[in-house]
Amino acid sequence: MIEYFAHSENKSDVKHRLAKHLHETARRAESFAAREEYKPVFRLSGLLHDLGKYQPEFQSYLVNGGRRGSVPHASWGAGYASVLKNNDASIAIDGHHKGLPDRAAWKSDINPFLHDDVAAFGGVVASFLKDVYLMESSLKLQQLKFENSGFQRELFIRYLFSALTDSDWLSTEEHFEPEKFGLRLDRSLPIDLMLDKLEEEFAAKSKNGAINKLRNQVRNQALEKALLSLGFYSLALPTGMGKTLISLAWALLHAKQNGLKRIIIVLPYISIIDQTAHELKRIFGEELILEHHSSYNEGRRTASDRNEDYSVEQKRKQLACENWDFPVIVTTTVQFFESLFSNKPSKCRKIHNIAESVVIFDEVQTIPKEIVLPTLGMLNDVQAVMRTSFLFCTATQPAFVKRPGFDGISKITPLIEEPGMLYDKTIRVTYHLLDDFADVSCSRLRDAILEYDQSALAIFNTKKDALEFFNLMDSGEHWDTKYHLSTAMCPHHRKGTISRIKADLIEKKKILVVSTQLIEAGVDFDFPLVFRALAPLEAIIQSAGRCNREGKMDGLGTVVLFVYQDAKYPNKTYQACAGYAAELIQKDIGQLYNHNVFEKYYASVFTLYIDQTKQHAINEARNGFNFETVNDSYRYLDDSSEGLFIYNYNEESRQLLHSLQYKKFLSRDDYRDMQPFTVQAYEYFIFQNSEDVKTSSHGFKIWYGNYNPATGISVAPMEVDKYVV
Repeated sequence: MIEYFAHSENKSDVKHRLAKHLHETARRAESFAAREEYKPVFRLSGLLHDLGKYQPEFQSYLVNGGRRGSVPHASWGAGYASVLKNNDASIAIDGHHKGLPDRAAWKSDINPFLHDDVAAFGGVVASFLKDVYLMESSLKLQQLKFENSGFQRELFIRYLFSALTDSDWLSTEEHFEPEKFGLRLDRSLPIDLMLDKLEEEFAAKSKNGAINKLRNQVRNQALEKALLSLGFYSLALPTGMGKTLISLAWALLHAKQNGLKRIIIVLPYISIIDQTAHELKRIFGEELILEHHSSYNEGRRTASDRNEDYSVEQKRKQLACENWDFPVIVTTTVQFFESLFSNKPSKCRKIHNIAESVVIFDEVQTIPKEIVLPTLGMLNDVQAVMRTSFLFCTATQPAFVKRPGFDGISKITPLIEEPGMLYDKTIRVTYHLLDDFADVSCSRLRDAILEYDQSALAIFNTKKDALEFFNLMDSGEHWDTKYHLSTAMCPHHRKGTISRIKADLIEKKKILVVSTQLIEAGVDFDFPLVFRALAPLEAIIQSAGRCNREGKMDGLGTVVLFVYQDAKYPNKTYQACAGYAAELIQKDIGQLYNHNVFEKYYASVFTLYIDQTKQHAINEARNGFNFETVNDSYRYLDDSSEGLFIYNYNEESRQLLHSLQYKKFLSRDDYRDMQPFTVQAYEYFIFQNSEDVKTSSHGFKIWYGNYNPATGISVAPMEVDKYVV
């Protein structure tokens, strides 16, 4: 009997039998199916994905060698799946190496097989059926039906593709790297254990005081809704009410009630992820929490220990970043959504583990309005197809519910019935307008802040404005210390600065912090005074959350809104929304204390100021099964920036660069090690300062110019850079 192989010899000189590989892949893929009716097509995809390897030419390639990819095989399995009238499996199989294709490209790949234009096809199919001991009749399946045959089927194909890709790669890894494969753990979500630890955490907190009593009432009310069925939920709470732990307690009970496998916490900014993951690891232990974003490497190595091996636990977490096979995942909105809309195998590999999960979106108001319709549409489909529940958390709940002219979520169940009452009882600030929104100069703003004679946070819309004001303000005479925060500073720098600010606030030092809007969501500063440049309403309300956050002041905190002279805005949409917010505030500043104002504002600005052309184009591409087009069109962050590695940040950054220069190839770990010392800069800035930018032999760009220890990357010490992101 002829033996067929999927892969060449491993370290033990054993070839990977093709039938074994197909059955392994099919069995794993089937185990990833969230519904019983999905299992046959998941299994079918695994069985057929490498059908083309039964070609004599491919078997010869394994024996004699040749150029990688010289004997294409994916279209053979895709073609046979279409002959069997299962196009869902066909599309997934066709893309399992190159990525999910557009509909026209897929048709081009499979048409020769459908029209009997491939001479050896019949013999390859016969060899396959004989080798895997199957009858063709057992591979003919009923077509799956979906409520929305376009969008939901498109999402199902993504789900199927993810399960197939992960199953295929795991089977291959087990053959070639059994030690690595053996590190992967089937680590389940220990719901009861985690609930017990949460109860201990809640029990240790003070029960005294009005705020603590409200927190307990809110938690009890939210947990009553945990036993409801899968769907969309919202948790709208004022800043400082403990929504992170309340949402997690709800998620654990909800997962237990509905038989869900993991919890995914999605956050907009890396700074929030750092502090959230740190808190969860403290409560539940390192072994249950996976932190996954571009600038984080579990157990990140310093220059001095860069050549040392990771611990076993760190290696397991590195592997889990590939496919999200972990109990609790803390990740970014960019990572989450660009995976869902991607067509690339490596990015899509984790999608199937979003199934049967509770996904908590914190600071959900940060989803860009320019892509909110396709984003909510995708979440609708994930919830319906993949047995997933979503919880939207924020102090400023957007208008995401479906309405005329807005194809949003059909039903979102609030966990708190009367959030307005909570907002009324937890008013911590008073709002004021500086000079009734007349333009104010830099010096006028300085004088206004100095009048209060207390620690202050001043928030601007651009780095240029923030840096200009920071340079004007003198420390020493008026402040113990002044700090600057913006994305002109590398992540390592920002993280250290945030830690020092928190320490100074605890010690009651008189400090000034001048920041861009990166501080608005999740950074739990507590200032008595906040000055905020005119911005969209959500930014104003989130900024106010940095003022009297814990409610421990005698009286209320002070939030002063101002219009900065000759101010610039990040983009036209931001400027238009800020202008609309100014109209509302000038009409009645009391609206800022009303919980319902933001939802009404969001609905209005979406209708008035958001161009929906791109959003509809993405949805049309999805509905037409054009996966590559969707991948190229959907961008969560739409900018033309590029990373600059900061050589002159500190000794560790310099040593890291020196160690990388001796490597022939850089690993994923190496790139993650670089992220804390990398600043995103616009192409024009790079062009204008090309004498200070060099491209490494590995292709990344290095900034050898000035890096100011207070303000970050700049052309000269303390000089304004309007082109830095």
